[in-house]
Order: sequence, then structure tokens, then C-alpha cells
Amino acid sequence: MKQAAVVALAVAATNSHSEAPKLGITPATDSRGVDLHAAVQQQKITAEFKGNGRDKVRAILTNKTTEALVIRVSAGQMFEAGSSMVIVTRAGEVDLRPNKPVEVSLQTAATRSGNKVAEMPYELSFGTLPRVQTLLAYAQERPELTAGALQTAILALVENLPLSSVAKFNAAGGDLPSKFDSTNFKADTTDILHALLALRAIGARENDLAMTIDQQLKIEAMIEPATRSAAMRYYGITPETEWAYWKNELLSGEPTTRHYALYGIARFYPEVALEMLPKWARETKTGTVFRVSAVQALADTQRPEALPLLQQLSDEFGAQTELGRTASGAAKLLSAQLAKIAAGKNTVAFRGSPAIAQF
Repeated sequence: MKQAAVVALAVAATNSHSEAPKLGITPATDSRGVDLHAAVQQQKITAEFKGNGRDKVRAILTNKTTEALVIRVSAGQMFEAGSSMVIVTRAGEVDLRPNKPVEVSLQTAATRSGNKVAEMPYELSFGTLPRVQTLLAYAQERPELTAGALQTAILALVENLPLSSVAKFNAAGGDLPSKFDSTNFKADTTDILHALLALRAIGARENDLAMTIDQQLKIEAMIEPATRSAAMRYYGITPETEWAYWKNELLSGEPTTRHYALYGIARFYPEVALEMLPKWARETKTGTVFRVSAVQALADTQRPEALPLLQQLSDEFGAQTELGRTASGAAKLLSAQLAKIAAGKNTVAFRGSPAIAQF
């Protein structure tokens, strides 16, 4: 019996058949074995399938022959349950001994955002989805591509969902109406970015992808330390041009997201932020959203020097004002963050800042 690879196509699922051992499927060799669909049609095996409508199909396979079999599962194999369809995203194979039921879990992705996301029986489908085959072939050589990124990329190719339908973050301009109820397929920003990088790599026409039109994704991804590197790669921002990006976003970016740049500056250019943000907070001619954001962003610097600044702002504005309450809350948040940093729990690394004169 093969040992499951570190990056397996499938992982063991909860076993409702106690007699069936649970196996991981190993990456396919393409040199031997019988395709899953063919093996079922030829009655070499019996198979029961249950899926969750999204990322997993659990299979109970039983070898009905008198010899050991290697069953291959191809990327692109589809399963259906009524109007719900899923597709296998990672190819692999599994050894079956005669009359020994084995449970395996296949990594899948929904091909419809309207899939019913619930555990229920699925059947093998004869359907194919040619438009995702290039993506699936690309994914076979890149095990680091997460299930969430693959799911997002597949729905982009099949249904071309707008950003508001796939992103977990709230749309700054309000949610746009969509004919798709994609609640079950909302993705983290990092999965969206890596989905777009994969789609670019396979030659998908980015101008035809609806979720690339909304510029909010760019600044959301740049703000988050976990996605900033991928965002800079996707949008062509270099360390030398990053400061210009933040400055441009703040001064002339989209009206609904301009203030987001204050958080980016606080996180990645804290020295600049410590001097700049209190001035923005105090400027009465500046819009309220910018003043409030400037106060909140001071906590994002994670610098001890920001704490007395926030306390001073809280006193200046007063506890009865929105700005005063915001400053007080930000001070408490920063105190908690600094305590974690002191305890060695800080996971965000900030780098040096440009001179304040550059702003």
C-alpha cells in the first residue's frame, strides 16, 4: 500500500463505514491503473460517493475482482447531485485489495456558486468542463495552491463572479446586486490574489474577469501583511515604488477607499504615520472618515510612541465626541497589542519608512 504523499490529493474523511479503512490518495503516476469512471462502468469496483457541494467528495471503493487494483482519479472528473456539480481538482490514485472497502476523500471544487452546501449522495458524472482544464493542469504541479484559491479561480472562469460575490471583506461602496448567491464561496483576500495569479499564469484574459475591475481588492490586499507580497507581485508594485502607491492612493485614490491608505502607511511606514496621523486627526477641514481613520490607524503602527499620542487625542477631543471615543478605544487596542508583542506573540514585521519630507 502506498504511503500518502505529504501533499496528497485527498485527506481522510470522517468514516461512516467502520469496516472501510481510510486512505489518502497518492499523486497519480499515469503509468498504470484503471480510471475511476471506467472501473465503475466495467463493474471492477463498487463505489459510493458523498460530497459537501464544495471541497470534498468522500468515496467508499470496493474491489470486486480477485486481483489488486490501482484506481486513478483524474483532475476534471465531475460529480453531480441534482443541480449541484463539483469537479476533482487534484489527480491521484489508490490501491485496492480484493473485497476490501476503502474510504478516500477527494479534493473538489464547486462549478456552480448555487451548489447546495450540505453532505449528500453524489454520482459520477459524464460531464466535462473544458474551460478549467488548463487551470487544473497548472495546479497539479503547484500543491501550494490552496483549495480556496482553486475554488475562486474556477468560479471566475465558469461564472465570472464580481468581487462583491467572492470577497469576504465588505464592499466599500456597498454590495452590488448579483444574480448569484455565492455566500458559501466567499474567499479570503489571499485566496483571491493567488487565484488571480494562477489565472494570469495560464493566460486568462484579465480584462474579461469581473473581479479584477473593482480596485478595492488592490488596496485591501496591500493593507494586509499576509497578502501584501502577493499583491505587489500581481500589481507590479516594487519596494522602490510602494511609497508612491500609498501616497497616490491617499491623495487621489477611489473616493470610497482613499482613507484605507492611512492604515497601510501606519502598518508599513510607522515613523511617517506617527508624525502625520495626529495632524490628520486634528485637521477640522478634513472629512470625518479621514479623521477617524487617522486615529484608528495610529494603533496599527504597533509602536509604543503612539500610545501617548492616542491618549492626548482622547483628552483633546473629549469622551463625548466620536473622535474622543475612537482615540480611547484605539489606545486600549494598542495597549493590548503591545502586551502581546512584549510576550513574543507579534507576527507582523514592519520595515523602515521614508523621510516625512517625501509626503
